[in-house]
This record gives sequence, C-alpha cells and structure tokens, in this order.
Amino acid sequence: MSLTTLLVIDDEPQVRRFLRSSLSPTDYKLLEAATGGAGIAAIASHHPDVVLLDLGLPDIDGVEVTRRLREWTTTPIIILSARGQDEDKIAALDAGADDYLIKPFSLPELLARIRVASRHAELRGEREGAVFTIGELKIHFTNRVVTLGSDEVRLTPIEYKLLTTLARKAGRVLTYQQLLKEVWGPRYATQKQYLHVYMGHLRNKLEGDPARPRFLVTEPGVGYRLKIE
Repeated sequence: MSLTTLLVIDDEPQVRRFLRSSLSPTDYKLLEAATGGAGIAAIASHHPDVVLLDLGLPDIDGVEVTRRLREWTTTPIIILSARGQDEDKIAALDAGADDYLIKPFSLPELLARIRVASRHAELRGEREGAVFTIGELKIHFTNRVVTLGSDEVRLTPIEYKLLTTLARKAGRVLTYQQLLKEVWGPRYATQKQYLHVYMGHLRNKLEGDPARPRFLVTEPGVGYRLKIE
C-alpha cells in the first residue's frame, strides 16, 4: 500500500515536531510548511492526500489559504487551530475546509479525522449514475431511489436533495448556511428552521434511533455531516 502524504502548514515548530515524531513512517509521509504561501506551493508541487492547516499563519490567514486552494483543488483540508469559537469554525468550513480540530488535540482523534478525510476524497469520485453506499444506506442517483437494507425509503424532493447534498460531500461538515443555499436557494440562507425540520424528517426515516443518529450527525453550532465511519 502507498503511504498517505500529509502536508502540515503551521508556523509552530512544536506542532510540526509533535506530528513528525508521532506519525508512523510506515503509514504516513509528512511534508511541512511554515507559511501559507509555502503551503500553497507545496500542494501544487507535491499533491498531498490531506492538508493539515493552521489558521494563524504569519503571512496569509488560514481561511484565505483555504479559499485560494478551493479555486483549483479538492484536496481534503483539516483545520488545526487554537481558535475554538463557532464563528471561526463556520468561516473555515464555508471557505471550503473539510474538518476542524481544536488545539490541543489527541493523536488518535487526529488520525480518525485523517481517515475520514481520506475516505471523503475517495467518495468525491462518485458521479451521477453511481450508487452511493454507507452501511445499509444506499442512494441510487440514476433513478433517485434511496434504500435502507432491502427497503425503499420514500423521500420528498426536498428531503432527497438534502440527503444527496450531504452525500456528495460525505464526511465533511456542511454549515447551516451552505446547506440552506444549496437545497433551498440563497434567499433562505438564514432560515435555519427549514433545515432543522427537514433534518428531523430525514432522521425519522433513516435512523433506527433518531435521537442517536448513525448517519446524519450534528456539529453543534456549525452544521451537519453525513458520517462515513
């Protein structure tokens, strides 16, 4: 198996040193950059599998780095930041980050997030006409059919659009605003009640225990994620 290449863009030497000493060299190849500009150049030249990005960089803020990267690459981006406010998370996720982890973090949690991001990258290859599968949940894009085990699940057009929007970016947190814009349109970007109501409908139809969802999970204060592991 080929190594997973990680690019860490962080100006804190202790963070880079921690990752360098903690990540298994048999599983990961680690590349490093201390500035946003150097990180962007490294992505263009080395094509890493996952980017670990700090927000407080000395030259370019990490949110702006994310925006620039999303103009030309879909490489998964995991934010590693000491900023823990919802506003910071939302800004990064709206800019195109796939995940957000607050410093200090544990290595097992980081590795889990990296695995999710890698699977997300694989799922980006899913195209119209394919069958998207997570466990017993299947979405048949060609004929717009959703099945759970052997049973077909009847969804309204809005429910189906909400589910497929999450599925096409599975593993990634989508903010409330992103989902409202994509499913209902820009005029509804602040109408969270629509989203909460329809997410409740989807959970009632897809989750064995809607109060403890396996698929459609909430990122409190930020948005929703279709869980892929």
